[in-house]
Amino acid sequence: MDDKHFERQVETLGALDDPVRRKLFLFVEGRGEVSRDEAARGAGVSRALAAFHLDKLVHARLLEASFRRLSGRSGPGAGRPAKLYRRSALQLDITLPQRRYEWAAQVLAHALGETASDATAEALRRTARAHGEAIAHDMAKPSAQSPPLRAAARALGKCGFQPAVAPGGQLVLRNCPFASIREGCRDVVCGMNLAMIEGVIGGLGLKGVTAALEPQPDTCCVALRAATRAPAPDPPAAAPGARRRP
Repeated sequence: MDDKHFERQVETLGALDDPVRRKLFLFVEGRGEVSRDEAARGAGVSRALAAFHLDKLVHARLLEASFRRLSGRSGPGAGRPAKLYRRSALQLDITLPQRRYEWAAQVLAHALGETASDATAEALRRTARAHGEAIAHDMAKPSAQSPPLRAAARALGKCGFQPAVAPGGQLVLRNCPFASIREGCRDVVCGMNLAMIEGVIGGLGLKGVTAALEPQPDTCCVALRAATRAPAPDPPAAAPGARRRP
């Protein structure tokens, strides 16, 4: 590993050594985009302290900052834009001694993409689904009272997908753990990803949750939904002249 690159990564990780800073980073990462006030409440610290540490995280390139009026209004009287924070696209990966698993994954994914047959694609989906089921096997099974989509969000959150419920009840996965190897071989990687997520859902016994490929900018290619219950059928009409029971 290049010495300067190694030092930059260690320095960036060092920014999370402070417990308040770690708490703020994890809060922002879990919410997508937050203001200073929201981050302060989430971390249980003062607004001034939150602002100080949030800006330190921006300086370390772990967060990105932008400005927007939360009221949605513009012009005189609309107020000052709020400073908002969100997780940056920076990826940190330090192994000692250095390993290059990502290179091997890229080579394998591209090779599969070039030589894929129906049998190969089916074998990949079957293996990925089995791996997802194995992941679910090591997780605590959700209670029967837990809403299936919420249980799926908890499970996939532990896998690093950073799930968030979008309008309409769709579960969006804001992080793709395989983002660095999917370019140029999306059919292979995204199909594997979908099968693995289906394996996690099936392994947990979550009924009524469906996963499908729905690529969107800056998110994982898979989205999940809870099946809606079919409306109950109308009762049969009474025969003409029939009397209702009291």
